[in-house]
Amino acid sequence: MEDEELAKSLLVTQQPGNIRISNGFGSNDTGASASGVTTVLLLSAFVTACSAFAGGFVAGYSAPAESGIIDDLGLSVAEYSVFGSIMTIGGMIGAVISGKLADIIGRKNTMWILDIFYIMGWLAIYFAKAMMPLSVSVAYLIGSVINWRALALIGAIPCLLLLFGLFFIPESPRWLAKIGREKEFEAALQRLRGKNVNISDEAADIKDYTENIQKIPEDKILDLFQQKYAHLLIVGIGLMVLQQFGGLNGYAYYMNEIFELAGVPSITGFIVVSIPQIPAITLGSILIEKFGRRTLLMVTVTGECLGCFLTGLSFVLQNLNWWMEATPALMLSGIVVFEAFYSLGVGSIPWIIISEIFPITKKGSAGSICNAVNWFCNWLVSFTFNFLVEWSPAGTFFIYGSMSFLGVLFIAKLVPETKGRTLEEIQASLTHILQ
Repeated sequence: MEDEELAKSLLVTQQPGNIRISNGFGSNDTGASASGVTTVLLLSAFVTACSAFAGGFVAGYSAPAESGIIDDLGLSVAEYSVFGSIMTIGGMIGAVISGKLADIIGRKNTMWILDIFYIMGWLAIYFAKAMMPLSVSVAYLIGSVINWRALALIGAIPCLLLLFGLFFIPESPRWLAKIGREKEFEAALQRLRGKNVNISDEAADIKDYTENIQKIPEDKILDLFQQKYAHLLIVGIGLMVLQQFGGLNGYAYYMNEIFELAGVPSITGFIVVSIPQIPAITLGSILIEKFGRRTLLMVTVTGECLGCFLTGLSFVLQNLNWWMEATPALMLSGIVVFEAFYSLGVGSIPWIIISEIFPITKKGSAGSICNAVNWFCNWLVSFTFNFLVEWSPAGTFFIYGSMSFLGVLFIAKLVPETKGRTLEEIQASLTHILQ
């Protein structure tokens, strides 16, 4: 009952096409401030985007840099597997501590600390061993001919922009309101909205929202391990396992190796694979509202399964010396299909479902558990990929495809539709499908 009352105090009404949220961000029907977009607000958005871009660059770095790093530093398969997967260890640690750290020292200070670690990491890669004449490799996406050390310096650029940008943006007004720093809260909000804008209504909304949030009992991870949350945890953790065991990071971290095995020029492969991803993401944001989370997730996981099968089949044909002239095209088709369907739904929908199935009092703990599981599975896939490929390239992708097939069955049996449903309706549907 307490969860329901708190949820009602935070979510006023929800109707198709007209959502009114009392979230501390304005008082109009969409929750948006009536003020215009200010320079400080744009700068804050840009700085935040730099943080996201820096994380994405880390995830994509090892694919184009793989051959150069192995050749220049003389790494074995096991050593490069550690390098290619070690980012996920940091991800697991960050998933557990970053939320609490942001609550204690603030969002802006947390970004300062994380950005310094980003820069130190890129410089450590750049100065690995001694500087030496380097062979060239191909940069991811744009196909510029650069070496892996230069690529590491490029990765540091958004980190530096973030570092300097933090000097010019305010702390999160919500966090300042939460810890009771009233004057700084109002000053930060005024900077974001513009000095001539009346922020009194929005400030009052934020204070009301903060007071409601503080009434929520302390969120403890152990509280989730009760029978009433078991179904939700199975769904949440299962979706994280499904997302990673479909083989995304085998593709993402070692794509250059896949191209070499299939005899495809790296620059051609990276361009062909990259082109459909942005349209797929855009299309996914439209289809998810039209068809719902569960349906689109089943379709896109099925597409992943097809992509893995095509990639595996290309290696089977290569091993048998059949249809050799078409093998590279078949392999590229498999990767494009996989990446497109991942961008269309598998990459985002599991997180959306997780955010919608747990009560508001348990979202933090559930998010931490699911995030840690996601990073662990990420590490497992990225660490084992090279060993699996040495065993059998075709077998590797058939294994990933089989995991996606099992994922389709998991979704069909256990995952509820959450679009347009209340928490009570979602829990009722879970009870129904598990009977």
